[in-house]
Amino acid sequence: MQITAAVTREKGKMNFESVELADPKANEVLVKMVASGICHTDTAVIEQYLPVTFPMVAGHEGVGVVEKVGPGVTELAPGDRVILSYPSCGVCDACKSSKPFACENLFWSLFGGNYADGTKRMKGADGVEIGVMFGQGSFATHAIVNQRNAVKVDIDNDNELAELCSLGCGIQTGAGAVLNRMEPRPGSSIAIFGCGSVGLAAVMAAKLAGCSTIIAVHGRRGKELAIEFGATHTIEGRSDDVPGQIRAITGGKGVNYALESAGVPEMVLTMLDSMAAEGVAILVSVTADAAVPIKLEPQIMNPCVTLAGAVEGYSNPKVFIPELVRLYKEGRLPVDKLNTFYDYKDIDKAFEDSHNGKTLKPILKF
Repeated sequence: MQITAAVTREKGKMNFESVELADPKANEVLVKMVASGICHTDTAVIEQYLPVTFPMVAGHEGVGVVEKVGPGVTELAPGDRVILSYPSCGVCDACKSSKPFACENLFWSLFGGNYADGTKRMKGADGVEIGVMFGQGSFATHAIVNQRNAVKVDIDNDNELAELCSLGCGIQTGAGAVLNRMEPRPGSSIAIFGCGSVGLAAVMAAKLAGCSTIIAVHGRRGKELAIEFGATHTIEGRSDDVPGQIRAITGGKGVNYALESAGVPEMVLTMLDSMAAEGVAILVSVTADAAVPIKLEPQIMNPCVTLAGAVEGYSNPKVFIPELVRLYKEGRLPVDKLNTFYDYKDIDKAFEDSHNGKTLKPILKF
């Protein structure tokens, strides 16, 4: 079938093209897109900060309605509303242990452009095959996805479904890093570095977990929403001696937990300097190269601090995304307050507003 897709053929540029999309193969479904969030990882792909091969269709926070199912699909049917998340192979030891976030083939599933069978589903007018990001390529009017990364949700209408785009990646990443990876003790302290959509999701999750001290370290945006979502203290990230301010708030001890979501490599040292003994510090952002060498031994060994990574919130999307939907419906995860909507044709404007800080979570509507 012919569809429209925002195709990247050279670094930094997207163009709308009419492309041919094949039918779904075994275990795959065809989804008509309702909306797609824009995330900084999309920029990392389009700008080739990550080693992707063009042509490619970016987009990895898609939501839509199933139109057609391929052979062997048992979890979904035409008419189902779905949130699209990250793909995983389903056959490695981690996937068999219900830990798709640790899939042995995860990087190439996310950024290799191919589907699980090593092939593509999209061709341009020139006959050249086009890859897709995260096994979906949601910057297109339709997408082929494996049933593993399409999560059926109990949502009644397309407008509400569009509000939940970021559950597929950004919210799942921030909230999951707290709830699934840290599992903070009630009454504990946490610092969240970066108040974009991922960091603000972590603030919401810290409140849900019962943290009594929630410190939001923000940049040029996010402070007001961080307070609304549950932050007890805020610190300007570019101010002097952020660790000193955090220790002052925590009676000199530092925080029990911390999350780095700002994508600034040097912020890792700031985070580690802010930790209490036996603290747990988590990295979730896609970072650039560090401007200075980062030496970790003094911040980790003596205070017995754990520094760890967490991909996609350490979550199994089939389990965690429905839980996030439930929290949203209960009013305890107000992700809709992050959103600014754009028409699909205004994709360049949506990216521009995201980069210059005018919007926290731009969402394209089809």
